Formats: sequence, C-alpha cells, structure tokens
Amino acid sequence: MPEALPDLLRADGVLFDLDGVLTPTAEVHMRAWKAVFDDVFERWSLTPAYSDADYFDYVDGKKRYDGVASLMRSRNVEIPWGAVDDPPEAETICGIGNRKNAAFAASLRAEGIAPFPGSLALVEKLAAAGVPLGVVSSSKNAEEVLAAAGIRSFFRIVVDGVVAERDDLASKPAADMFRAGAVALGVDPARSIAVEDATSGAASAAAAGFADVVGVDRGAGAEALRAAGATVVVEDLDAFLVDPPHEPAQTAHQADTSGTEETA
Repeated sequence: MPEALPDLLRADGVLFDLDGVLTPTAEVHMRAWKAVFDDVFERWSLTPAYSDADYFDYVDGKKRYDGVASLMRSRNVEIPWGAVDDPPEAETICGIGNRKNAAFAASLRAEGIAPFPGSLALVEKLAAAGVPLGVVSSSKNAEEVLAAAGIRSFFRIVVDGVVAERDDLASKPAADMFRAGAVALGVDPARSIAVEDATSGAASAAAAGFADVVGVDRGAGAEALRAAGATVVVEDLDAFLVDPPHEPAQTAHQADTSGTEETA
C-alpha cells in the first residue's frame, strides 16, 4: 500500500531544500566534488579512493567548507581551515571548497539548469493555493541556481549558505538553518513541512520541530532518510500531485498571502 502523504495544502508553510529537491544541481555538485577530491586524493595518496558514498555521508547537505572538513576527517587528515577568500589552489579547507565552487559555477553557466518537472508542478500548485514557500539550502549558489532555473519568484524567502555565514548558523544537520527558515517565512515549524533529499537536511528539519519531513530519495536511500528524521519518503515530488479524495478546505493562506521580506 502506498505511503500516506501529508497534505501540503494545509501546511502553514513548506520549506524546500534546493539541490536534489527542486533542481538536479546535486548531480552538478557531485561531479564538481568528485573532480576536486579525485585530484586531492591522488596527489596526497589518500585511501580509500573518493566515492559517491563519501558524498552522501560527508558532504551532501552541508555548508561547503564543513563538507570538506568532514571528508578530510574521515581520512584522518587535518589541514588548515584558511579563509573564505583563499585562492582555489590553496591547500586549505577553504581553498579546496573554493576550487570545487569554481568547477560548479563553470558547469552551471555552461550547461544551465532546469527544475525537476514534478517539483515545478508541485511548487506551482502550492503557490496558486497561497501556501507560503521558502528555500533552505546550504549552497552559497542558491540564488544563482534559483534564478537560472526560473523559479526564484515562487519563494518568499531563501536561507542559504550566504545567510548562514552572515548569521553564524550552524551547518545541517543542526537545526539552525531550518529554524531560521521558519522564522524568516513567519511560520510555526510544528504546523509546517520541510522537503529534503539529504540525510543531514532531514535531521536538521526534524531537529527544528517540523510537523513532517518529506524525504526525496535521489540516492541517499529511503531507510537512511527515515533514520535521519524523514516522516515519509518519495522518489519524486510528483507523488503529491494527485488530489486527496476530500475537497480541500479554504485555508488561511488564501486570506493572508502578504508573506515576509525576502532574505538577501
């Protein structure tokens, strides 16, 4: 029997992760990380070799530099943190992270990006119903990706890696980013829903007290998402496009769609 899905139309608000949930940029991130870490591991003779499992275990969903540090620690390697303006060739946590970001940005600008069709259709449906929507992403590229995908206007707020650095928010799986997203959107997490494809993100939303955490399994694994805090797991957000058997009641969203100011 199919898993019972929460009614997103009745939520106070819905907060989405970006990469892997709204857009297939997780694949672009994965390729960029692999290119950088394959080079680092070969030059430094690190074993075992970097793998996709490393991405999901140590990097996925975290702020860029935290992901680098987490992966390096998994190989018992400690290197200087450096500074956010380190050049990409610097052998520091920040330098490696900036190297990856340069590869990601080049790929994004060369190839462009489009949202997942199911995700776009769901966002359009929720926006039409007046449900407040926001994005909570560890990526510092979130605004650029949302603009490139043509979906920025659907979201009242964006709490991303830039905001996290500015406001000193701890990286997912800490509750900070999703809690800040709920505050920025002006909603109560206990009556709202979070949507994530990373175990660190599912854990973050669960820790922030969201009523439901929808896990989107793009490779992390359904059981891993549930173990991290997802209350339901789907393979694609088109699962939410089938109308429930009852007639949806008028919600407060349709009476109050003023929203909150967007986060820079």
